[in-house]
Amino acid sequence: MRKLLLCASAIAMVTACSPADNKTSNEADAIIDADGIMDYQFTTTYRDHLATLSSDEFEGRAPGTRGEELTIDYVASHFRELGVQSFTNEDYTQPLPLVRIAPTRVTDMTIRQGDQEIVLDYRSDMTGWTNRVVESVNVENSELVFVGYGIVAPEYNWNDYEGLDVEGKTVVMLVNDPGYATQDENLFNGNSMTYYGRWTYKFEEAARQGATGAIVIHEDGPAGYGWGVVAGGSPAKFTMKTENNNMDLAELEGWVTAESAETLFNHIGLSLEEAHALALREDFTPVELNASLSMTVENEFSDLDTYNMVGYIEGSKYPEEHIIYMAHWDHLGVEPVSGEVFNGAQDNATGTAGLLAMAEKFAAGEPPERTIVFALVGAEERGLLGSAWYVENPLLPLEQTVAGINIDMLYAHGPVRDFVIVGWNNSNMQEYAAPFVEAQGRYLAPESNPEAGIFYRSDHFSMAKKGVPVLYAKGGVDHFLLGSDYGREEAAEFLANRYHKATDEYDPEWDLRGIHQDLWVFYRVGNHLANSREWPKWAEGNEFEALRLESEDARQP
Repeated sequence: MRKLLLCASAIAMVTACSPADNKTSNEADAIIDADGIMDYQFTTTYRDHLATLSSDEFEGRAPGTRGEELTIDYVASHFRELGVQSFTNEDYTQPLPLVRIAPTRVTDMTIRQGDQEIVLDYRSDMTGWTNRVVESVNVENSELVFVGYGIVAPEYNWNDYEGLDVEGKTVVMLVNDPGYATQDENLFNGNSMTYYGRWTYKFEEAARQGATGAIVIHEDGPAGYGWGVVAGGSPAKFTMKTENNNMDLAELEGWVTAESAETLFNHIGLSLEEAHALALREDFTPVELNASLSMTVENEFSDLDTYNMVGYIEGSKYPEEHIIYMAHWDHLGVEPVSGEVFNGAQDNATGTAGLLAMAEKFAAGEPPERTIVFALVGAEERGLLGSAWYVENPLLPLEQTVAGINIDMLYAHGPVRDFVIVGWNNSNMQEYAAPFVEAQGRYLAPESNPEAGIFYRSDHFSMAKKGVPVLYAKGGVDHFLLGSDYGREEAAEFLANRYHKATDEYDPEWDLRGIHQDLWVFYRVGNHLANSREWPKWAEGNEFEALRLESEDARQP
């Protein structure tokens, strides 16, 4: 252990005055603990925040509940005490108007192929819904057309809709993207899912193309999860309230099983495997399935008024230029039948407490040259809705957003060597993090399953969709004392037994040294950017690069 300590100290001495931050020494923040590990204590308040926010008193922090009211009061009181400024009111709240859409009747999906009628059973063979805020949608005899991956990606010279008019039609498409299908690193992003592989993108693109319906074919491998994840759980959905009640979306969205898709393709003499091969051809053209779809969804809906909480520390020289720290404050609340409280200690009281600690750290120093924004967003568990609302209604111009740092589900079981970057090489944000990670005797590592598209499943993605480079990272599995096997077992146990379950509870015995290390990295990156003239960039060819370049043009005088 003595050797480890000396190596870590040497790295800290070399990198403390690196070009990424020549104003602050990491060594001043390091504590050598009983295990000989460099322990970076971030604040003394972090554990108190974590314990309070994940207590039963806060009732699982669900939107529109007493738990939300307590969370707002708690955050606002600490922001006021720290002198954090508000864009809105004394509670720092930004209204987040949502609509809950609950289907009261969903018919089976009827497919007509000539004289033959095939009925796909709801939840067994297919699932479908509408995100339009209407009492019902009734799709009758909508022609089905296979559009490959359903992708329009100019930067990859890919357009599955080229020459196709889909008005009145329902498009059927494969999940994920061609890079995953071929494992070709030169095609899209190889094994790593791009935005174009996400099912949410596919529904959005189908709507832009004017399709009546959009159906994704489910397969466990490229989807990254089983059919039960798609068809299980509550069918109720939440959406942001819009003036047009989401009438610009497709009438019907949904999934079908691979077996159901096989039946569709067999009708025209294809197999699903052959459809995959067709979709990858350079000369692919959409394929009429010589079939039509009929289905009805009836809804009831209700308004849900919830909130983001946003504060800031104003920059001393460039107040409109800003770095956003973001974390979602909400979780799942109380189960109405059993009364179990889903406290969400790791998901995401760890991040909410981290953002409060970040505000404390910035408030304790000299004002940075650029503004620091602290955004606690709501309704993440309802579909990243709080962050989506913020970027559509920003409190400072998005073209002046230097970068975003997302704090979500931090590792609460001790110090780890690996600092995992979700979205490896998507932007140069990880390069800003590297010297501070290495100063702690740690190393950067890519996520272990990039094909699952985790980058597109947390709040930073809302910023990315507007072109803002983001850092989404956290401690991994290479535990300093107990090794990688322990770390992997702990991560697997959390996903199997605690993630989105009532057992995600705070434990006073948690070893928070790893979280403190991560918080220091987040702080150092933001502090460096806030006191520089640098503007992080997306990697060349990344799907969000063009949006960032548009922002650069908008910033020009």
